[in-house]
Amino acid sequence: MSGGADRGIAARLARVRAGVPAGVTLVAVSKNQPPEAIREAYAAGQRDFGENYVQEWRAKADALADLPALAWHFVGGLQTNKVKYLAGRVALVHTVDRLELGQEIARRWARAGGTARILVEVNVGREAGKAGCMPEAAPGLVEALRSLPALEVAGLTCIPPAELDPRPFFAGLRALRDRLGLRQLSMGMSADYRIAIEEGATLVRVGTAVFGERAPRAPA
Repeated sequence: MSGGADRGIAARLARVRAGVPAGVTLVAVSKNQPPEAIREAYAAGQRDFGENYVQEWRAKADALADLPALAWHFVGGLQTNKVKYLAGRVALVHTVDRLELGQEIARRWARAGGTARILVEVNVGREAGKAGCMPEAAPGLVEALRSLPALEVAGLTCIPPAELDPRPFFAGLRALRDRLGLRQLSMGMSADYRIAIEEGATLVRVGTAVFGERAPRAPA
C-alpha cells in the first residue's frame, strides 16, 4: 500500500473520530479491505474492527495476530456451521436473530472456555428478506438467549431501510433496548452514524468513511 493511501486512511479515521463522542465505540468495518489497511488504521489508534464474512475474517485474523488489543466484531450474517471458527476469537457478535444461532454460539464459546457477547439484530423496517427478528419477537428472543450459559446479551442492533429517514428507526430501537434493560446499541454506518449517535448509539459501524470505497469482493 502506498504512503499516500496510508495517510488517507489515517486522515479519514481522524475525521470520523472527531464526530464520535466519548462512550461511543467506533467499529471500523474492514470487509474487502486488505490487512495492510487495517494495520494503518491500527497504527492511527483504532482497535475495534468489524468483518462480515467468516472466511475473510479468518485470513485477516491470522495475518494480524501480532497486533495486541485488536478487537474483532462480527457484523455480517452468520450461519450456525461457521460459529466454530469465531469461538473465543471475536469480542462481539452483532447479528444474532434466532435462538438456534444463539444456542450454537453458547455451545462453541463454552467449549472454548469463555463467554460470548452478542447483540440481537432487529428488523426495524420489517423488510422482507432482510435479517433480524421482528420487533415484537425481540423480547422473547432476548429472554430465551439470556437463559443460555456462556452467553451475554449485551444489546441490540439494526440497519434501517436505506431509502427512509433512519432517525425514527434508531429511536424505536433505543426505546426497545431500554424496555429490555440492555445497555448496548449498535446502529449507524458511514451515511448515518451521526444521527445514530444523536439517538443513543453506543457502537457505530463505519467502513467507507474510514477506509474509502471498497474493492469488489473476490468470489468465494
